[in-house]
Amino acid sequence: MASRKRRGEGKPETFNFLGFTHICGKKRSGRFTVVRQTMRKRLQAKMNEVKTELRRRLHHSLPEVGQWLRSVVGGHFRYYGVPMNKPALHIFRFQIGWLWHRVLSRRSQKGRIPWDRMRRLIHRWLPLVRIYHEYPLRRMGVVT
Repeated sequence: MASRKRRGEGKPETFNFLGFTHICGKKRSGRFTVVRQTMRKRLQAKMNEVKTELRRRLHHSLPEVGQWLRSVVGGHFRYYGVPMNKPALHIFRFQIGWLWHRVLSRRSQKGRIPWDRMRRLIHRWLPLVRIYHEYPLRRMGVVT
């Protein structure tokens, strides 16, 4: 990064690989790191897929849909749960809860679900955001 600055060049360009957008960044300590964020295209595709499936499961029972959503959100977190991607994971969980609320509100003409009840459903069925993959040096216990 310092040599690029001396040459008058800016930050290196980003690139997409394996579902992540790779960006050059810095840790809180000021050291260089590669920031991996969920690709926008993949996130939107998954949201559309979940939306369609929720619409198909409109009249299924809440526990049945809740278990399915738990597996979807959990699988997303297990793949995309890398350091510095926590904001994207929070957004995904929030948007899934929002979509679920919209679908439940369409069950009948007076079927609006208050947000306090919806928050309880989200808290019960959707897993909390968690980083599953630590940095390789920390994960493998390398001491230098």
